Amino acid sequence: MHYQAFDAHALEYDAWYDSEPGSIIFAMEVDCLWPFLHRHERPYLEIGVGSGRFAQALGIEYGLDPALALLRMARSRGIEVFKAIGEELPFRGRIFGGIVIALTLCFVRDPQKVLQEAWRVLQPGGGLVVGLIPKGSAWAEFYTGKGRKGHPLYSTATFFSRDEVECLLRLIGFGRLDCRSVLFQPPGQSCYSPEHSVAGYRESAGFVAIGGRKQEV
Repeated sequence: MHYQAFDAHALEYDAWYDSEPGSIIFAMEVDCLWPFLHRHERPYLEIGVGSGRFAQALGIEYGLDPALALLRMARSRGIEVFKAIGEELPFRGRIFGGIVIALTLCFVRDPQKVLQEAWRVLQPGGGLVVGLIPKGSAWAEFYTGKGRKGHPLYSTATFFSRDEVECLLRLIGFGRLDCRSVLFQPPGQSCYSPEHSVAGYRESAGFVAIGGRKQEV
């Protein structure tokens, strides 16, 4: 299963966020996700919480992931964690006000099922925020190239376009979809300049956040 690679490379994965490029890129991504999450009431959940970096920075209380080594890191960052997969959330329906899925959809077995489960556990009017590296972007091509060369994580990744994700969200019952974009610098550099996210979808962006609200169907 994909998550076994994250378990095996947990320390390496988490250390990237403390590197010079990693810390700057991470701050950009948080800036992009923040407005869509914090227009909703708590409690918040992150599906694919990993080592808890996004959850900690975004003030998310709960997180789940199948990779035990990463969950231990997330717990150390103050997140209440659950060992589970996104396709089978261990929660009753309608309990979360906001959910984040950041850089996770490309690694899951069944993206549509994950989004359906997010819809199920959201309160009516609650919001989902999906952060993704858009298919066809320079950054998606960069990581796809790493995957072809045998990278233990990106060899399992399947990137999606903004249109593909929005189509799934509408099909499931999410409305009022909106985008923010960031990371307009090319991949593979040793250092990056900070950027603020901008409203709307930009084809040149390396990271896009899509926000939507749960609508009853």
